[in-house]
Amino acid sequence: MNPNIAILALIEIISAITIGIFILALTYKIVQWVGRKYYKIQDYNLSYSIFVSAIILSVGIMISGIVQPLISSFRLLNKSADSFTLAFEYIATGAIYIAIAYTATILIGLISTFLYSKLTPIDEFEEIRKNNVGVSLIISSILITLTLLTKDGVMLLIEAIVPYPELPPI
Repeated sequence: MNPNIAILALIEIISAITIGIFILALTYKIVQWVGRKYYKIQDYNLSYSIFVSAIILSVGIMISGIVQPLISSFRLLNKSADSFTLAFEYIATGAIYIAIAYTATILIGLISTFLYSKLTPIDEFEEIRKNNVGVSLIISSILITLTLLTKDGVMLLIEAIVPYPELPPI
């Protein structure tokens, strides 16, 4: 048994649960705050709950993509570090990757919602405030679809900062 891989597995499971809960709860609180402050959306609005669910799902989809770049980083870090240093570097690298993915998700959500609202003749957030479930489903579907379409590009961006060793020219 490779102790470094076992430590990595435990760190990954524990960090996924704790960071996942933290990120999703933070996202929920921010979206609820924005809805109340800027759009005067009250609690118990089904349409807004659907939209919030789409945002949370989009964050989860994007954050789930950091596992492979993180494993690639671990394999490179694994060569030259003791277990404690390896764990610290893994957590620090994971935090950077999560920050990039989270920021990308927020930007994608804001840009897509803004552009869609400019392309249509209705005020989508006014309709969501009025509990128009149809509008909420459409905006939520667009948000999730754009997250799925951009996830690979964001993960490629994260892969670009993985410290791969230079290969000699052939």
